Amino acid sequence: MRVGTPGFVPERLVEARAARRVQSMKELALILGVSPSSVSRWETGKQAPEADALTELAKALRVRREFFLRPVYDSPRPMFYRKLVSTLKRDREYQTSQVSWLHEISHVLQHYVDFPELDIPDVLGGSSYSQLRDEDIEDIAGELRSHWQLGEGPCTNVVAVLEKIGCVVGSIEMGTSKLDGVCSWSKSEDRPHILLASDKMNLPRRQMDAAHELGHAVLHRNVSAKALRDDLPEIERQAFRFASAFLMPQTTYVPEVPNYSLAGLLSLKERWRVSVKAQIKRLVDLEIIPQDHATQLYKTYSAKGWNRQEPMDKEWAVPKPRMLHDALCLIVDSGTRSKEDLLSVEFTMHPGDIENLVNLPSGWFSKKTGDVVSLTLKTDAARETGAPAGGSVIPFSRRES
Repeated sequence: MRVGTPGFVPERLVEARAARRVQSMKELALILGVSPSSVSRWETGKQAPEADALTELAKALRVRREFFLRPVYDSPRPMFYRKLVSTLKRDREYQTSQVSWLHEISHVLQHYVDFPELDIPDVLGGSSYSQLRDEDIEDIAGELRSHWQLGEGPCTNVVAVLEKIGCVVGSIEMGTSKLDGVCSWSKSEDRPHILLASDKMNLPRRQMDAAHELGHAVLHRNVSAKALRDDLPEIERQAFRFASAFLMPQTTYVPEVPNYSLAGLLSLKERWRVSVKAQIKRLVDLEIIPQDHATQLYKTYSAKGWNRQEPMDKEWAVPKPRMLHDALCLIVDSGTRSKEDLLSVEFTMHPGDIENLVNLPSGWFSKKTGDVVSLTLKTDAARETGAPAGGSVIPFSRRES
């Protein structure tokens, strides 16, 4: 780039446009009142916008000017999308932008606060996901429940488990029913960042979505972008099998099934917090019931209108991520950084975007106080060296999983 603002990062413009669901360079050009060719040169890196144009870009896309001068938060590993084939390109791009912003928020907060150390054992031992049999996935799910001391009964808050083992989790409305969740490993910290959809959400769906993304983090950590494109159905099937085994262990869930009817499965839903539909699939996968019996159950299920909403779906609160929320509150309440400092120095996104991704109430940045929480701040020396504050920090020890 020979002219314009020094240090302008073209990829950040692409990211911001996706975050605002501005579908094309032409549409952005109309918003700015410039030629489409100007926007094209900015996005391709052939030319950087002048200072005035950069100010207008920041205003139109609701970010700080500095946003365009900082590097993107990408990863050499692919993102694992749910329902990738049927999802519109603009929705995937929006989700990608939000995951990048989740990475950025996490990176900023870890400058001040120690997150739990990542605790995801290498369950493949150098083998490829393509060598996994269903029995292997069942064993892996059971071994991890034991490793994380979850027991063999119902796990009623998978989101809390994810955060306890060191995953960064965010949750936002995606604006479409075709996006359920995404898992992406960070480049700088090498830890999973998981973004869950909250559209039309209920507890059983949140449980399955979270366990599904955990399956990707556990089984598909080293999958290449090419393998993901070429073998997406099998990769998704494995993640779902892991999630089902994790939520409904064969050794404890199956013996509790009173009978293979909708009424019987509904009675188990209250205890195991898993949808009736997911239970039917689990029993088929384990060859407990034949496919023709499952088909009849699905027909009755549909006739009852349960495809829209199952009984008990509205009775339970949906678990929300807490780690990033608690970290921000700790930083502010301890006086380490004021909200104004964070917005003017650390973050380049709109405060509403941060509040959304971090599960803070709308307008939190404009309020004077935050919640008192129980994370551990890094010392000044630790922040300078990147060293931990001392000891593992488990901010969710008070939570039941």
